[in-house]
Order: sequence, then structure tokens, then C-alpha cells
Amino acid sequence: MKKSKLFKYGVALILTTFGLLTLFLSSTVLFDWFGIREKQGNYVLLVIWANFVCGFLYLFAVYGLVRLKKWTIKPLIGALIILVLAGIGLFSHINSGGLYETKTLGALFFRATISLIFIRLTYSITRK
Repeated sequence: MKKSKLFKYGVALILTTFGLLTLFLSSTVLFDWFGIREKQGNYVLLVIWANFVCGFLYLFAVYGLVRLKKWTIKPLIGALIILVLAGIGLFSHINSGGLYETKTLGALFFRATISLIFIRLTYSITRK
């Protein structure tokens, strides 16, 4: 197997794992699986929904990546935009005195950074 194919499938595997993990973690809070909602403390519903939608966008991007579609980068950019808007919503929530967990700020920043990395990797793979 060529290095480029191995790299493509490696990125696809990591993105699939990230997308599935994102879907699982956000859906456990949204649908209160395993009593997780109570353990999450002061979660912000807007951020949870943003993560949930991003999980599907990540998986959609995996399909495009494996098929080497030029549009693959678009769902990832969409996910980044959603995360930035969720961040703006979170700061608005915080400024209005809403309850939140401080780990939410770090998690949102981490997810946006990971999305940027996937955008860059996907761009380099699909533009060859």
C-alpha cells in the first residue's frame, strides 16, 4: 500500500473515531443515556447540540475523504463554523450569568482546534 493511501486511511480512521466519540458523548447528555446528564453538572445545551451535529459532519467528511471527493473539506468547515458560533453562544450565556462548567471552554477550544487540523489534513489529501 502506498504511503499516501496509508495516510488517507489513517486520517479517515482517526476522524471516524473522533466523530463516533463525539456522537456518543453528546447523545448521552441529550438523551440521558446511562444517567450521564445528572453527572455532567451545568452543561450548556447549545454546546451539546453543536457537538452532536458536528459528529455527523465529521462522519460525512470521512465518506468524502475515503472517496477523495473535493467537497470533503466543506462539512469540516461547517463543523468549525458551528463550533465558533457555539463558542459565541457560550460566551453570551456566561456573560448573562448562566451556569456552566469551566471544562466546557477547554473542550470547545480543543474540538475547534482538532477541526482545523482535520481541515488541513483533508485539504492536503483531497487536493492531490
